[in-house]
Amino acid sequence: MSWLYLVIAGMFEIAWAIGLKYTEGFTRVWPSTGTLMAMIASLYFLAQALKTIPVGTGYAVWTGIGAAGTAILGIVLFAESTALLRLVSLVLIVTGIVGLKVSK
Repeated sequence: MSWLYLVIAGMFEIAWAIGLKYTEGFTRVWPSTGTLMAMIASLYFLAQALKTIPVGTGYAVWTGIGAAGTAILGIVLFAESTALLRLVSLVLIVTGIVGLKVSK
């Protein structure tokens, strides 16, 4: 169950990171509200996951999910670069996440 909580926390991290783009510096009420709610949810689920997952592993996986997911959505939603080095770097992040999960 802890790993599921960690994945959910990572999804909320992606949501708030992307949400920041839509808040326009927290000047738009509804995007700002949604972003803040996603931040709180992300930290809540991370805290639940860290009850049994080692903090170093949990934090690294959480930030990895957030970084990779946000970068992928940046490509999809905002037409950010798809340069080969960028894509290889994303694969390395995902590989690291899998490695941390497997090695617990």
